[in-house]
Parts: sequence; C-alpha cells; structure tokens
Amino acid sequence: MKNFDTFGVMIDMSRNAVMSMDGLKRFLTLLKKMGYNCVLLYTEDTYEVDGEPYFGYMRGRYSKAEMKEIDAFATSIGMSVIPCIQTLAHLNAIFHWNKFPKDCDDILLTDDERTYELIDRMFATLSECFVSRKIHIGMDEAHNLGRGRHLDIHGYESVNTIMKRHLEKICKIAEKYGYELMIWSDMFFRPWNSGEYYIPKCKIPQEVVDAIPPSVIPIYWDYYQTKEENYSNMMYNHKQLTNQTWFAGGIWGWSGMIPFNKFTLDSMIPALNACKKNKIRNVFMTMWGDNGAECSHFSQLPSLFYLAEYAKGNSDEQKIKAKFKRLVGIDFDEFMNIDCPNEVLGYQGEAHNPSKYMLYSDYFNDFFDYTIKEGEGKKYVEYARQLHATAKKSRKYGYVFDSAAKLCDVMAIKYELGLRTRKAYERKDKTELERLAKNEYVKVEKLIDIYARAFEKQWFTDNKPHGFDIQDQRLGALLRRTDACRRRILAYTAGKIDRIDELEEELLPYKYKERSINYNNAQLGSTANALL
Repeated sequence: MKNFDTFGVMIDMSRNAVMSMDGLKRFLTLLKKMGYNCVLLYTEDTYEVDGEPYFGYMRGRYSKAEMKEIDAFATSIGMSVIPCIQTLAHLNAIFHWNKFPKDCDDILLTDDERTYELIDRMFATLSECFVSRKIHIGMDEAHNLGRGRHLDIHGYESVNTIMKRHLEKICKIAEKYGYELMIWSDMFFRPWNSGEYYIPKCKIPQEVVDAIPPSVIPIYWDYYQTKEENYSNMMYNHKQLTNQTWFAGGIWGWSGMIPFNKFTLDSMIPALNACKKNKIRNVFMTMWGDNGAECSHFSQLPSLFYLAEYAKGNSDEQKIKAKFKRLVGIDFDEFMNIDCPNEVLGYQGEAHNPSKYMLYSDYFNDFFDYTIKEGEGKKYVEYARQLHATAKKSRKYGYVFDSAAKLCDVMAIKYELGLRTRKAYERKDKTELERLAKNEYVKVEKLIDIYARAFEKQWFTDNKPHGFDIQDQRLGALLRRTDACRRRILAYTAGKIDRIDELEEELLPYKYKERSINYNNAQLGSTANALL
C-alpha cells in the first residue's frame, strides 16, 4: 500500500466475544482481500499463559496451539499478527480470582514482584506462539494508578513517576525475548492535561518526552474527531515524543448490536488524510467490543472496505462501491443500511445507539422515555422490512441482517411501549392499559425470544460460546421483566392493586440534552436501582 507501510486491524477478543477459529479465518481472509496486511489480536486475559491457570480461566482464551495456528494461517495469506495485550490496566477479569496483585480498579500493582513474574510469563508464552517481534503492551486508561494499594505501600508518587519506572521494568523483560514494544500514548498526556487525552497543538513538557524510552513505539488512538485539523494537532504533539508514532483509528461497532459504518467513515476519512499529510506510515483500525461485544465484525465490512480503498489512494466512490459488491455480493448502500436501527431520529453525524438502550430500558423505570416521542417507533417497521429483504439475498451474510431485522421487529413495539404505558397510566386509562398488556406486551415478548435466537445464531457463527451467557442473562431478564410488567398492569386494571408505584414518579429530564444519545451499558440503562 503506497501510503502506508502497515495498514491493519485490531480485533477486540476481550469483551466476552472471542472469535472462533473458523470465524477469525474467514474474517482475516476478507481483510487480506481488501488490502489489510496486519492484524492485532487484543487479548486482555483471553490467551493461555504458561504457569498461570487462572489467567483467562473460563473466558474462552486462545490456547497456545490456537495462537500458533492463527499465526501460521495469517502468514500463509500474507498477513502479520501482532499480539496486543495489557500490562497495567484493563485487567478487571483476572482479579475475579484473587490470584494477582491489584492496585485499584482494574490496575495491576506496580513495583510488586508477582506483577513482573506474570508479565514475564506473558512474554515468554507469546514469543513462542507468534513470529512477530513487535508486541503491543497496552498501558492505557490507568486513571487511578498509584491511588490504591500502591499508595498504602509506597506513599504518594506522581503518575508519570510510576509509569516511567513500570515501563522501564517491562522494557528489561522485553529485551529477554527480543521484543519491540508498542504502547497506547494517552497516559503520557492525561497526568498534565487534567485527565484528558486530546489537547490542541502545544509544547509537550520535557519530563513527558523523557518518560518514553527510544525503543518504545507510542500509538496515538482517536476515534471521535470529524475534523482533519484535530487529528493533525495531536500528530504534531506526538512527533515531539518520537518520529515512530503509529495511529489507531476506530471501526465503530462497540455501542451495541448494530455498527456505525456511516460515523466510521465520517471520522476516519479525515484521520487518514491527516496521517498522509503528517507522514504517519503505520496505521491500524480498532474494532472494540465494549459492554458485551454484541456487534458482528462482519456487519462492518462496508466501512472496512471503503477505508482500505481510500488508504490505497482510491477516492472514487462509485468505483469503491462497485468493487465492494464484487467482493461481498451485496450492494454497498444496501449493506450500509444495516446502521438503520440506530437512525430512528435520522443520522445526526454521531454514534447514537437507541437500538440498544431502548431495547434494555425498563417499561416502568425507564428514564430514557424522556428522550423519545410517540410515533417515532413506527420507523422500525420499515427498517425491519428492508433488513429482512437483504437477509434473504445473502447466503454468506444473511445471518447478520436477519439478527438486525429481528431486532427491529422488537423495537417497532418496544421503543415506545414504556412511554405509552406511562401516558395511559397518567390518564387513568385502564382500557388502553389492558389493551397494551393483552396485545403489545404479549407480542413483544414473543418477538424478543425470536430475536434472541437469531442473535444466538449470529454469535455462534462468529465466536466461541464463552461470553454468550451474559447475553442470555440480559435477554432472559428482559423476557422475564416483560411478563412481570404485563401481569402488574393486568392486576391494576382488574382492581387487584390500586396503583403501580413506579409509574407514579414524574419523568425527569435525562442528563443528556440530545433526544438521541449514546448509552452503552445494558445493566445501568435498564434500572436506576442498585446492581451490587
């Protein structure tokens, strides 16, 4: 690729969805055909580590044999594999077992001998499984570093001091295995920028520059800007650290079941322009899976393909779309329509996800009802029709569209059901409440079950089974709650109870001003009550 030496994809295998060997091989084959030459496997704890049986325990971790197979397969099709792990924060899953030293939150205890024994074993295992001598060690978003157990043991130290010492120790371990280290760069900006990563063009403090060893490659990650200037500002700042900086963009699919192909293009095209102008030669696109990794990576093929073509220098949209259809077998714009479940208020140039937060919103305790209006949900009827039609056309990717279509079948009723219930209750319209209970509630319960089965098929087509228990628990709870609310309504309309206490509360404005928002937490979005 003339504009870039590395143009890759980072796949998140740590948010419950670990791609199956079959799913990953199918995906890598497509990526190679598009022009990607590198894949980073993001595995917080979902890989086997010699001598650490609790590391990735019951999480669907890749075995050493599987990692060797992945590396061999990628090599056979002309792609390199770079392990992408964590050696500081983002390790909440391992603390489940009380076997690893913890500072606070999801952060390892630095300056503890057991921590460096673990990191040594990580490197030893991975060096045996992957040919690449590059390894991404994470170290991002350790917001409370040094403020937990470390503070109790060592007293207060600045984040910069702790980070520098910890990184020096990791560098020494890496030398044993011939590794060149890559690291997310945000923790070199946050301590002196009020906890924020992004900062306009500025002079970087010398102590920050000195904190990064010459052998370490910082990765500037940014998925949120839509203006080229903002990316260029941060690239200017990074060049003061080193001329080795890589850029990591984002293929937006980490806010629910549905991707954001449109916003991916709106944010990543200016990012690639900035990379070209600032001579950033190594780029990869992250595919995170926050809060459950519900979104199939195969639903993001249009934005992946478009960006690969753009990176090659092809900006002719009609040629891109024609090439996409030859590769995938579906019209580009028709495939892009998979974004529609989040566009009930129209695409607003941001990644809003009503198809997730309104799916899990509670019928009686739904604080999100403030953000919607009656009549909007009918758009989901047409969305479902469109997606069902596409699902029938494609043998390879029909399962992805089938899942999205059946989600829209649910949302056509559920999007407004809580609000309609509340308004009927406020009017003391028992006739309407009874009608809703005997019709909409019954229908939506059946449709949720149908959707859950389609979503299960999607998950098991792409991923290992581990982690789907979380999806079963969420959707199972939604089914149980639907039935419980239906029975409460009927008890009220029959005079068996004289009120529904939750509906007596006034609906208050939600903290966001927008009517459509991004809220990506199924548990917290379903209730205001204590979960722990």
